[in-house]
Amino acid sequence: MNAKEFFGKMGSLYLWGNLLAMALVVVLLCFGVKYGLEYYTHHGEGIVVPKVQGMTYNKARLLLEQEGLIILVSDSGYNKTLPADCILAQTPGNGTKVKQGHIIYVTVNSPSSPSFTIPDIVDNSSVREAEAKLMAMGFRLLPAQTVPGERDWVYGIVCRGRRVSNGDRIPIDYPLTLLVGGGTISEADDYEYVDQSYAEPQENLADDFEEVTEPVEGE
Repeated sequence: MNAKEFFGKMGSLYLWGNLLAMALVVVLLCFGVKYGLEYYTHHGEGIVVPKVQGMTYNKARLLLEQEGLIILVSDSGYNKTLPADCILAQTPGNGTKVKQGHIIYVTVNSPSSPSFTIPDIVDNSSVREAEAKLMAMGFRLLPAQTVPGERDWVYGIVCRGRRVSNGDRIPIDYPLTLLVGGGTISEADDYEYVDQSYAEPQENLADDFEEVTEPVEGE
């Protein structure tokens, strides 16, 4: 093929028609993918999440379902100033734009205060460690009471006038009082030490006494 024939074919309407058709197909395919995905994902459309915090669960559910959203309880909490079954928190928050069918996670107020297990702190930690653990769990602490024992060592916990131990479940709104050593030892803890190596066996004590018998009448 000489140069004349090559350039003659390059100027063929058939060749340029095919190239133009291929370019048009690529452009249409790109536009189809773009707008097809937007239609499928409802791009640009959104539902503004209403505020359900403070509502009862049933009222919040009806409101969200009317907006085309789904409500799901993800956690529970306790606030004694609010009624039971009240929404304490929501995710996403109100005002957020979401798509239809989006799940709104809510935290519901429990009818009673939750209970937590007392950690292993009695006779096993200092007062600072015990206070840090209990306060991190949400317990409220009253001023500690001083008891005989090693200074700043936790010897017990009192809850509403009752002594509690490690592993006991206590409602979170019950205040706790730590029994902390004041650095003194009570008299009851003073024991007399007896060296058993010098203690005389009890069975030998009878040998130190002369047996005495009462006289019999008539003798």
